[in-house]
Amino acid sequence: MPGRSQKKIPTPLNQQPLADFKVGVDNVIFSVDTAQNRLLVLLVMRQQEPFVNHWSLPGTLVRPGESLEDAAYRIMAEKIKVNNLYLEQLYTFGGPNRDPREATDSYGVRYLSVSYFALVRFEEAELIADRMTGIAWYPVKQVPQLAFDHNEILAYGHRRLRNKLEYSPVAFEVLPEMFTLNDLYQLYATVLGDNFSDYSNFRARLLKLGFLSDTGIKVSRGAGRPASLYKFDAEAFAPLKDKPLVFI
Repeated sequence: MPGRSQKKIPTPLNQQPLADFKVGVDNVIFSVDTAQNRLLVLLVMRQQEPFVNHWSLPGTLVRPGESLEDAAYRIMAEKIKVNNLYLEQLYTFGGPNRDPREATDSYGVRYLSVSYFALVRFEEAELIADRMTGIAWYPVKQVPQLAFDHNEILAYGHRRLRNKLEYSPVAFEVLPEMFTLNDLYQLYATVLGDNFSDYSNFRARLLKLGFLSDTGIKVSRGAGRPASLYKFDAEAFAPLKDKPLVFI
């Protein structure tokens, strides 16, 4: 009929050209400053477009012949010197238009981010500032607006870290071999927040579970009584592996 608009029928998905992808790796690197009870995340200042002069998570495009995990460890090695760390793959972020370069690329390239999260000891972590004008630990509660969708990636990593602490021994990956129960409690309380269990309940529950070994060594800190040093017993923890709420 004259004057009647007609809807354009979309091309079926199975007839559209396949997307061309570039794959990046972004690391959410956490540390716990137990002295000031702060959960920190490592940020870097971008030196090029897009998002030049914006803070972002440390990241890279994957090189030819390089595995995703190798790329994640390369990011770590380029940004931080640390002996003890925990690293695992987090999630793949691949929504359309998550990277502004997709709109200007004449070949229709999509940019995926395979993210990893890491936990390192704040006391021993040394930042590498070579060739960089901006790299810093930021309190998670004070992170600014980040480049790309990195605030979303950070939030996802924070949730994963909290969940891992509740049922896995990830904390012992970054604690010293011998530690006090208060050292362990401060790490958990900092990550899990103010509503975490009080120290007395935390101590009683952990000792009852039986995977902490008393070394018989005591250490004096301040004016209080000397505190016992403990070690994590992985064999004793094995029956509890992956059971939720072990530490709550």
